[in-house]
Amino acid sequence: MLAINEYGLVFGLPKDPAGNTGVVVFVDCMNKMARLATVPDTIDGVGITMLFVDRAIRQHGLPESIVSDRVPRFTGNFGVLGTKLTMSKMDLSQIYGQTKRVNRFIEDVLRSVCAETPKRWSATLPLVEFALNIAVHSSTG
Repeated sequence: MLAINEYGLVFGLPKDPAGNTGVVVFVDCMNKMARLATVPDTIDGVGITMLFVDRAIRQHGLPESIVSDRVPRFTGNFGVLGTKLTMSKMDLSQIYGQTKRVNRFIEDVLRSVCAETPKRWSATLPLVEFALNIAVHSSTG
């Protein structure tokens, strides 16, 4: 069982053909693996929880706790899974920093993609996830 998992959101991307304008990011703090999913700006807590089950739990197991990025509309549904939800605070930046770094990387890569083909950013997301997950991390080697 995982000790901590984090999630964050990246919004403000051009609308793709499916109507998505954002990315939800799940990071396993133990092995630094990231799981990404495209989302519309209307996604709610139930939608985030369903994506968490599909993208994170299915591949990594149920974590004991989750650190969120303090977005109120997403905080009420994780308790159903038997997982403790911890709201990030500024003094938890070392813990939550992993997702913030991943979000920054995603934003940089997608900004480059959007400059060339603005509405096709979501088609490149699996490759962005792959690049993130094969990168060597100093803490995991």
